[in-house]
Amino acid sequence: MNDRAQSGNNLDPWFNHYAERAAGLRASEVRALFAVASRPEVVSLAGGMPFVSALPRDLIQGAMDEVMRTEGPVALQYGSGQGVPKLREQILEVMALEGIRAHADDVVVTTGSQHALELVSKLFLDPGDVVISEGPSYVTAMVIFRSYQADIDHVPMDEHGLIPEALRQHIARLKAAGRTIKFLYTIPSFHNPAGVTLSWERRVEILQIARENDILVLEDNPYGLLYFDQPAPDAMRSVEEDGVIYLGTFSKTLAPGFRTGWALAPHAIREKLVLANEAAVLSPSSFSQLVISKYLETADWKGQIDTFRGVYKERKETMISALGEYLPELTWTDPTGGFYVWVTLPEPLDSKAMLPRAVKELVAYTPGTAFYGDGGGQQNIRLSFCYPTPDQIRLGIRRLSNVLRGELELLDTFAGTGSLASARSSNRFSLPPTDLN
Repeated sequence: MNDRAQSGNNLDPWFNHYAERAAGLRASEVRALFAVASRPEVVSLAGGMPFVSALPRDLIQGAMDEVMRTEGPVALQYGSGQGVPKLREQILEVMALEGIRAHADDVVVTTGSQHALELVSKLFLDPGDVVISEGPSYVTAMVIFRSYQADIDHVPMDEHGLIPEALRQHIARLKAAGRTIKFLYTIPSFHNPAGVTLSWERRVEILQIARENDILVLEDNPYGLLYFDQPAPDAMRSVEEDGVIYLGTFSKTLAPGFRTGWALAPHAIREKLVLANEAAVLSPSSFSQLVISKYLETADWKGQIDTFRGVYKERKETMISALGEYLPELTWTDPTGGFYVWVTLPEPLDSKAMLPRAVKELVAYTPGTAFYGDGGGQQNIRLSFCYPTPDQIRLGIRRLSNVLRGELELLDTFAGTGSLASARSSNRFSLPPTDLN
């Protein structure tokens, strides 16, 4: 046993046996909050859990019964590492709603789209490589990138999404420093956590920037069909086949319990994704795939997505109204789809440090620090409106207002920082300033 293991600083006797990449596996602040969210007295505005109760149970039960009656032995057996052919054809119908035209041979079914993200990272990332992403960005994506010992370079956003000129500046800076950029990771539609949507003009410009710099684009699109009034612009993959890997999932438009997503990749990458999929899980669940396929075949799945849209639109409007009533001094995004509102706090407050007080007051949120790989986001919180009822949302925002005012009163007592009204932010969309120098 070496000196490090004997030092008493770590209780894990196998600490010094782990691979270096294991250091990148860190507890997600979002996942840690799920334990809090399970307490019935706490209003959780933290986790992005779909409201699966809006899905009629008989639709799924009927699909399951039919699969077991007609294809039981196949459903319970190992399957293809690429996925059930019929489901891959049906996935083309889903993607066509966002302008994508593709071939089923280039679709790889995965155990949720996050698994696809893991496979892509496994194929492309070496230690010291750089992944460019929006700042903020999806928390678990950053956990995956760090687990492969990649560095994350955050490019600023505004109310229209990732800023192209900032992207150009970051690429130039990284190249001048001799860094290897492996891909751009982006959530262009109803972003998690910021809630904003990348405009069509910027989608086209960003794809051009990526082509000019030989950078692969990883387009993650869990929320694209969950718009409220108007669809988001067509997917980036709709105009760029060779330079984009598109990730989709049934977790948000059906149910996450099926753990079924997919990647649409250029042909050569597709081949390696299939091999990586087989190496990781042998095959995605045949049972889940066949049930989803039967559901898509027999149910009005587009109508069901409309139902989800109505549920989430009502809850978003409730949250925006409650913020305006209880916390008018703050600034926040007003999403046109998806699950999330991104709130900016007054400068003296630290969202992560404030969380224990919030839990004590029986409301949970996700601190902005969870969505940055560089320690940023202290002034932000992500609020999820997808799971709680409208009444719970209003109660949660009222409790949150009490927490914020209590924190500021405490700071004012000891540091003279002033009231919430005097500390308000002047920028309606307050992400970190654009870094164009």
